[in-house]
Amino acid sequence: MQERDYNLTELMICVASRLMPDATTVFIGTGIPMLAASLAQKIHAPNLIPIFEFGGVGALLEELPMAVGEYNTFRRALVASGICDIVETASRGFIEYGFLGGAQIDPYGNLNSTVIGDYHHPKVRLPGSGGANDVGSHCWRTIIIMRHDRRRFVEKVDFITTPGYLWGPGAREEVGLPAGSGPYRVVTNLALLGFDEETKRMKLLATHPGVTVEQVVENTGFELIIPDKVEQTKPPTEEELRILREEVDPTGLYIKKG
Repeated sequence: MQERDYNLTELMICVASRLMPDATTVFIGTGIPMLAASLAQKIHAPNLIPIFEFGGVGALLEELPMAVGEYNTFRRALVASGICDIVETASRGFIEYGFLGGAQIDPYGNLNSTVIGDYHHPKVRLPGSGGANDVGSHCWRTIIIMRHDRRRFVEKVDFITTPGYLWGPGAREEVGLPAGSGPYRVVTNLALLGFDEETKRMKLLATHPGVTVEQVVENTGFELIIPDKVEQTKPPTEEELRILREEVDPTGLYIKKG
């Protein structure tokens, strides 16, 4: 395979896909999470159980859904339920992984998808939580997918739509959230990040091919934990790209060429 025979969307899908172990449950949202879950089912996690907000549990993602309530989220599903049952399933601790996004993220993985600026006099009013608060509060491990720049990676979010580790160690438990839950990984167009076990602050795990540690730091609006050894993300394999392009998204709905 020629060098950079893929685009950044394909890279992010592959990185996210590899984070889903076989025989686990994962709360899926529209966009990259759908493609990542479909790729995981076809490559390394045939027993992955994707869960969609509007009630589909365990669908075989043979065709790419258009949205979280579309027909293919129920195709050959184990359960066809509704939004209340799905949220209850998460709150009872039965969903292991959840995917999230947001307009802002801070060092502790708190997410803002509600407002930029003052809440009552905002610069920008955003869509809000949807099910994001439930996913971030109740799924055991959340995976966040965002573009990486200083406007989004900020020292303090303007509004906490979805709790991460709030203000640090023990904070989630203090407000009544399940012990052992919280942000797990952050997948961006520059890097893969995680969270320090002791401080709960974000740390750099791996840079994507062609990206330096310095570039990640320059595009982050707070101090990242930089370990002594930073790995490099493995690029998409020929098989991953073939399945993505020919089976997961053959019409180019999400994956654009170039």
